[in-house]
Amino acid sequence: MSKNRIRALQKHVRQLGNDEIARHSQRFFKTGKGEYGEGDRFLGIRVPVLRKLAREYKDLALEDTSWLLTSEFHEERLLSLLILVSVFAKGSEKEKCVVYRVYLENTRFINNWDLVDSSAQHIVGAYLWTRNRDPLYRLAHSENLWERRISIMSSFHFIKRNAFEDTLRLSEILRDDPEDLIHKAVGWMLREIGNRKVRTEEQFLKKHYQNMPRTMLRYAIEKFPEKRRKAYLKGTILANNR
Repeated sequence: MSKNRIRALQKHVRQLGNDEIARHSQRFFKTGKGEYGEGDRFLGIRVPVLRKLAREYKDLALEDTSWLLTSEFHEERLLSLLILVSVFAKGSEKEKCVVYRVYLENTRFINNWDLVDSSAQHIVGAYLWTRNRDPLYRLAHSENLWERRISIMSSFHFIKRNAFEDTLRLSEILRDDPEDLIHKAVGWMLREIGNRKVRTEEQFLKKHYQNMPRTMLRYAIEKFPEKRRKAYLKGTILANNR
């Protein structure tokens, strides 16, 4: 690991911090006791600034990037993930494999929804696109909230290529998940399927919507015509199926 390079990067990052933004982020990402982001620390740096930094440090050694992912500061972990996404996108098959493995070996540090959503589809989903999808199902059964979110969000890569089967299977597994953040992610992915093939989404919804968490259903039907959306919410869609 290049200690000088990583120290220079961290010094650069920390000079960009803003206390007011940090306080807002700590509230927004639910870092209080008992909340899903409990104990996370923020420097107070906006995402566009981090994306610019990721471009600037895109040639950071993988060892350094992996080390940055273990940072106590949320923005440094996000920066690491943005760099890993870039490395994966431009890398050889061997490099893609290494990034994928680094990602799954460090899921304990990918511990908030923005960290998952900015990276899972671009690394895990992209790597598994031409491979066996079993890792997604292991993640879906994890006791770790963020690994379960990684599973469903990784499938966004497939949805964008009009492949819906895995998302639907994962959605069925996660339908009764106790966490609201999973309800939102599943509903979002179902909505994305509907944006491309609404019949496929509705086939799934007609089977499951009456037993879905309300948040999941609302996210899934957000783009439906008002009349049809209300029918789902009232539970009358099967009686009014035109």
